[in-house]
Amino acid sequence: MVVRRCFIACGFISFLIIGCGDLTISPPDITKQVVQESNVNQLLTEVEDSQKAKTLLNQGNNLLDSNRYKEALTFYNQAIAIKTDNVETWVNRGNALIALHRYEESLESYEKAIAIQPNKNEAWYNRGNALTALQRYEEAVKAYNEAIAIQPNKDEAWINRGIALTKLRRYKEALASYNQAISIKPNLHQAYYNKACNYALQNNVELTIENLQKAIQLVPEKYNNLAKTDSDFDQVRDDQQFKQILESKE
Repeated sequence: MVVRRCFIACGFISFLIIGCGDLTISPPDITKQVVQESNVNQLLTEVEDSQKAKTLLNQGNNLLDSNRYKEALTFYNQAIAIKTDNVETWVNRGNALIALHRYEESLESYEKAIAIQPNKNEAWYNRGNALTALQRYEEAVKAYNEAIAIQPNKDEAWINRGIALTKLRRYKEALASYNQAISIKPNLHQAYYNKACNYALQNNVELTIENLQKAIQLVPEKYNNLAKTDSDFDQVRDDQQFKQILESKE
C-alpha cells in the first residue's frame, strides 16, 4: 500500500483535496487489496474443502475395511465431488467397485488415478485385477508389468501376472512369474498352487504333484479342498499319485 502525503507546491500555495494527515489509497492499490482478500478467501475455502474431502475419504476407507462396499462408494463419490485430484480416493473407489463386481467402472477409477499420478503402483496393480476379472488378459499383463516396473518386489503382482499369462497359455512366462514371486517370498503358497495348476494344464503330472504338495504342506486344508474341484487339474485327476495326495490329506 502506498501512502500519498500532503505537501505545498513550489512557487504557489496549493491545497490538495485531501487534507494533511489523511491516508489515501489509489484505485490500483484498491484493486490489489481486493485481489489479495479474494486470494485469502479462496485459500481458506480450499483448505476447508480439502479437510472435508479427507474426512470423507477416511470414512470411506473405514467402510471399505468393514466390507461395506456400497456405503464406502457413496463416501468416495462425495469426496471426489469436492476434490477431484486425490489419487487415493480414486484408487479406493476402484477397489470398492471391484468388490461389487463392477469391473468396467473400476477401470475408469484406476485410469483417473493414473492420469493424476502415473507411477501409482496400486492403481496399475488393481487395474490388472479388474482386467483379469473381465478376461482381458493381454491388457492385464501390461498393467501388471507397469506395477512391477514401479515396485519390483510386489509378489502379488508377479502371481497375478502369472495367472493372466496362464490364461493366455503362455505357460513358460507364467512359470517365470511364479518363480519370481517365490524368490521374493519363499513360502508363498499361492505361487506353488498356481504353478501346480500351470503344470496340470500342460499335463505334466510329476511337476503338478511336486508343487501341489508344497502348497498343501504350507496351507493343508485350503489347497486340498481347492484341488478337488479346480478344473485346471482335470487332465491329471485320474492319475493315481494325484488321487493319493488328496486322499492322504483327508
